[in-house]
Amino acid sequence: MKLNYKRVILVGFAFFLISAFWQAYDSLVPMMLVNKFGLNQTWSGFIMTLDNILALFMLPLFGSLSDKTKTKYGKRTPYIVLGTIVAVCAFIGLSFADNAQLNKVYANSADNKAFIEVLWEENAQVTNLEEGGKINVQDYMSRIYKNKDFSDLSDNEKVEIKDTFVNLIDHSKLTYTYDNGVYGNINEDGSNNIYTNVVVPARSVYCWSQTVANPTTLVIFFLLLLLTLCAMATFRSPAVALMPDVTIKPLRSKGNAIINLMGAAGGIIVLLLGMLLKTGSVYNQMMSYTAMILCVCAVMVIALAIFIWKVKEVKWVKEMEDESVRLGIEEKVEETADNQEKRKLSKSEFTSLILILASVALWYMGYNAVTSKYSLYASTVLQQDYNSTLIIAQAAAIISYIPVGIIASKLGRKKTILAGVIMLATAFISANFIVPNSPPKTKKHHF
Repeated sequence: MKLNYKRVILVGFAFFLISAFWQAYDSLVPMMLVNKFGLNQTWSGFIMTLDNILALFMLPLFGSLSDKTKTKYGKRTPYIVLGTIVAVCAFIGLSFADNAQLNKVYANSADNKAFIEVLWEENAQVTNLEEGGKINVQDYMSRIYKNKDFSDLSDNEKVEIKDTFVNLIDHSKLTYTYDNGVYGNINEDGSNNIYTNVVVPARSVYCWSQTVANPTTLVIFFLLLLLTLCAMATFRSPAVALMPDVTIKPLRSKGNAIINLMGAAGGIIVLLLGMLLKTGSVYNQMMSYTAMILCVCAVMVIALAIFIWKVKEVKWVKEMEDESVRLGIEEKVEETADNQEKRKLSKSEFTSLILILASVALWYMGYNAVTSKYSLYASTVLQQDYNSTLIIAQAAAIISYIPVGIIASKLGRKKTILAGVIMLATAFISANFIVPNSPPKTKKHHF
């Protein structure tokens, strides 16, 4: 027995385009919700869970429907083609709704720096990290730089503090004043956290005020988002089921490694596009994502075109069934009314099924909790380009997928899965110790 790598790779283009979409979705949509619409982390987090909530109902539904579907193109292909087309159109529409909100927010400002000036004049409330509660931007900045409230400053000091706030949009121009009068560069003394603690929440407050004043754009955005998610949910199960449909049982672990490899490739292409278009830049958080989304959708359409052109589902499924019978892996089963009745699972089999489903659910809960917020965390807290850091993770995945498939074939899937879960949990726990640059100990805020 030998795996048909070419066939699995071609089938894998369906998972390739799915992974490309989710990489873009998980990176860009949280940024839109928080930075453009001004939603807080709780509500944006809830919206980012909608795909998983929909998946609970739609993945089993469309998986079952595809099992019963019979067309000249096969059981899975129609769902993959139609679902991708609808998802691409809806995703592009989502970018237009995002642009409409951006235009509304920027109505009174010509660029990022002018926008920061608007925030200053609005005097938004931000969280006082030292004492808790809320404090307005002007007092926050005045206490950090002058150790007193804004109203107690001289006119010249007020101008200086305002200019400092405006220049937060450009770290290269910002200096920080210590209590002893010594000046330091922002990247040296760790005061880049001011951008995270002041500019980001102030901007969010202002954007939310614009959203509340005219919520129509948010409603349209939300409806398009639901349409996009529903379209993606219609063909995820059929796409995942296609590889086992065309691959004999003993080779499915290796086939699954190739499918995951294709998915990682789709994610890397999107991350490279993000680096090229600078979507992960700290100072591009208010950019238009239309160009990025159009590029991602083009990648999806190209992958779909290759899939339609090269994948022959009906023929390949028949060849797999014949080979399974020839090798004695499965007996020939005629499709008659007499043998349509499915065998019931034994008690031990049912228990194993429930435990497998529970483990998958818990694994995805932990994984999605990280991935759906990583772009915001990297850009606003760590002040790093999330594209470059995620590429490292994707590269590690590409290196490991095929060896892991081979290991699973030799040691068993259960042991391999348990090892992977332990490694993932260890990585997530370790990540708690990665924090942004802390302010120097010699600095005092006197809040």
